[in-house]
Amino acid sequence: MSTATINTSFSKKMKSILSDLQDEFDAIAHARHHDPFKLLGNHTFGDEQFLVIYSPGTRELSISKEKIPATRIPDSDFFILNNVKNLGEHYLINKTDHSDNYFSDYDPYSFQPQLSDYDLELFSAGKHLHIYTILGAHPKTVDGIDGVLFATWAPSASRVSITGDFNDWDGRRHPMRSRGSSGVWELFIPGLSSETLYKYEIRNSESGEILSKSDPYAQQLELRPRTASVVKNDSDYQWDDQTWLQDREKHDWLHAPLSIYECHLGSWQRDDNGEFLNYRELAHRLVDYIKETGFTHIELLPITEHPLDASWGYQTTGYFSPTRRFGSADDFRYFVNYFHQHNIGVLLDWVPAHFPKDEHGLARFDGSALYEHEDPRRGEHRDWGTLIYNYGRNEVKNFLISSAIFWLEEFHLDGLRVDAVASMLYLDYSREEGDWIPNQHGGNENIEAIEFMRELNSVTHAHFPGTTIMAEESTAWPQVTRPVNLGGLGFSMKWNMGWMHDTLSYMSHDPVHRHYHHDQLTFGLLYLFTENFILPFSHDEVVHGKNSMLNKMPGDEWQRFANLRLLYTYMFTYPGKKLLFMGCEFGQGDEWNHDQSLDWYVLQYPLHAGVKKLVSDLNHTYSNETALHKYDFDHFGFEWIDCNDTDQSVLSYLRKTETDSIVVVLNFTPVIRNNYRIGVPGSGRYEIILNSDSDYYAGSNAGSYTIMEAETIPWMNRPASIEITLPPLAGLIIKKIN
Repeated sequence: MSTATINTSFSKKMKSILSDLQDEFDAIAHARHHDPFKLLGNHTFGDEQFLVIYSPGTRELSISKEKIPATRIPDSDFFILNNVKNLGEHYLINKTDHSDNYFSDYDPYSFQPQLSDYDLELFSAGKHLHIYTILGAHPKTVDGIDGVLFATWAPSASRVSITGDFNDWDGRRHPMRSRGSSGVWELFIPGLSSETLYKYEIRNSESGEILSKSDPYAQQLELRPRTASVVKNDSDYQWDDQTWLQDREKHDWLHAPLSIYECHLGSWQRDDNGEFLNYRELAHRLVDYIKETGFTHIELLPITEHPLDASWGYQTTGYFSPTRRFGSADDFRYFVNYFHQHNIGVLLDWVPAHFPKDEHGLARFDGSALYEHEDPRRGEHRDWGTLIYNYGRNEVKNFLISSAIFWLEEFHLDGLRVDAVASMLYLDYSREEGDWIPNQHGGNENIEAIEFMRELNSVTHAHFPGTTIMAEESTAWPQVTRPVNLGGLGFSMKWNMGWMHDTLSYMSHDPVHRHYHHDQLTFGLLYLFTENFILPFSHDEVVHGKNSMLNKMPGDEWQRFANLRLLYTYMFTYPGKKLLFMGCEFGQGDEWNHDQSLDWYVLQYPLHAGVKKLVSDLNHTYSNETALHKYDFDHFGFEWIDCNDTDQSVLSYLRKTETDSIVVVLNFTPVIRNNYRIGVPGSGRYEIILNSDSDYYAGSNAGSYTIMEAETIPWMNRPASIEITLPPLAGLIIKKIN
């Protein structure tokens, strides 16, 4: 618009005012105005009061129910109405486009700021635990008018607009209001409602670069490959798990059984056409299966929204959005609720360590390194092609902690497994010399990330008692699971990666050579009770050429299955909570493939069915026998009977409480050990309550007798002993019955 185009019907004074505002009009028209409320809406300039409306694509425009015609400034998309003193605070804008479509709604630029200064101050300080209720897109009624309040954080933007299916994705039409030094932008748009598609169009203040971004706080995103955010109403889902939640607050998880079924929802089972199942259908199928197999919890690989199926959810773009692959957010609420009704906990794999570089996501969100670091030596994971969060920035830390709270509060989850903790702890994680920046003390510790984790654990444990936060941490970092006030990181539990690697390495050896590697089974006891450990055989161990759990085992078919049954018997009797990835419980032969269902057909074969029966019995035995779980994290609950029988590759130990004990004997060779004497705590009758070589599990059924009388023959520093037949490549669980 040039000065020459100003309509001569305007008064001389009006033309002068409009000429003085020429730069403001140009900035709006070219979508580069930092403060659109300065011009748009109802204003007084000098002693003239008039209304300015910018409406591209409009043929005719009028104001209010009376349809008072507004005057177009020629050769522009601006409309002006003066003498507007009686319009009221909010007024309808009636528009007819060039295709004769008619629209009528209130002017967004007639509304005052909606976000409180207090909310913005809390966010800037990194202390707004429920910032997801403030930022994002929220249906709202303002002054009796329904619409949607949009808000986002983009401090390096010179202009932010809402684009969507309601404005033809035109960034000129709905520029947002800047909330100053907070870096937050907001706009209330009347007439919009749930299911509206939208994005943020952001102009960087330095480069002028224009970016189109999904909403970091969106509570729903489109199904990939589409990337728009979706406005959602607050859920009115009727939960029915109050008893579970109340019991959880008092639950003594330290001394209770915890056996986790790790599950990727997209490939556990699919429908007859190979398509994904809905959360609700998955809930029913999974609950039936988990109750049959005896797991206490399910842990989901990330269902936070992500664009790439092959990332398994670990390259997250929607930190507040359950993936649409399996249904809606309320469908997922049903999933959790149904599990709780059947006394099964639900855990979520959560990824605050890194995020993908997708153009529509968090990467350079406002044209600057906002969520990440500018310097790639701190801001980029070379191995993964992802970006690292700037944990020292209050708003970034707030984003992540609020996400954790969102999943625990809005979806009643029982805990989070925090992915890749080691990569957060160390500035030189997986980096070459010279490709990392030391902290202010010259060390390799990521001080900001450490403080973030401590705050995460302190906040979640305080607000959601009974929930657990678990660390996937693969190094010897001290006190990962010790309280923050004692200098620890405050996690509830930590994956025992050392035990997992040592055990799988040992089991990979031909039994004839295992006596050379006996220390791989015993070394873990040196550090076992320094942390609260989970024993994981996870998805990471059955992909990328590592082989399935079954095919990691040496020998012919019979030996591979026997070894696998022995391995699981060892796992379920060894101190620590348990985690097993789906398919491992029935000895799937192929590596996990995220693009298809598990190989359920193999359960028609006795050897596979036998492994599943064994895992089910191990789960139930672990849960029912207090000695096998009460002191998983305390040296009091474990004693070696004999860890030195290297020549025969046999281990034996006690799991115990103050009043009860379980004897475990493990034979890691295919040789039957007849007349094998084991020291026991005292005289009495002992029963073999589980033999992994039983023909019930498709074993050879060696050592099948079950009850024996202890003899008062001291053995292995014990006052009594029993003589048993030790089956080949098998474990025995023995209990004193009187």
